[in-house]
Amino acid sequence: MVLAYQEYYTIDDYRLWRGDWELIEGMTYAKTPSPGVTHKTVSGKIFAELKFAARNECEDCENCHILMETDWQICNDTVVRPDILVVCKAIGEMVTVTPELIVEVVSASSTKRDEDMKFKLYHREGVQYYILAYPEKRLAKAYI
Repeated sequence: MVLAYQEYYTIDDYRLWRGDWELIEGMTYAKTPSPGVTHKTVSGKIFAELKFAARNECEDCENCHILMETDWQICNDTVVRPDILVVCKAIGEMVTVTPELIVEVVSASSTKRDEDMKFKLYHREGVQYYILAYPEKRLAKAYI
């Protein structure tokens, strides 16, 4: 039995790539095609609602960050770019701490990755709240 050779990448490789990629446990995943209008509209509305809620609830919090499409470096071989993430801790230019909340707007090309691979990854990393938004179904699933 011959096993296929499988490439393994790290954050050092990731930093050299052009385009939109995610790196999950050493494996590359292209973030293509670019999100469509519906995807961007839904993520924009969710982002705006979270910003509005944070303004009212977290006005004294200096460490409340609500970010769109920002890299979260989990470890040396895993970097993901959720549609929206909320971090309530001090951060630098790259998020390296576990977000409290992550929102993924699910598209046909991302369903398996968002529902299975990222669900398990985010759970393992201690993300408190994970929301999957399905624009076509006008549905959202929230996990605690």
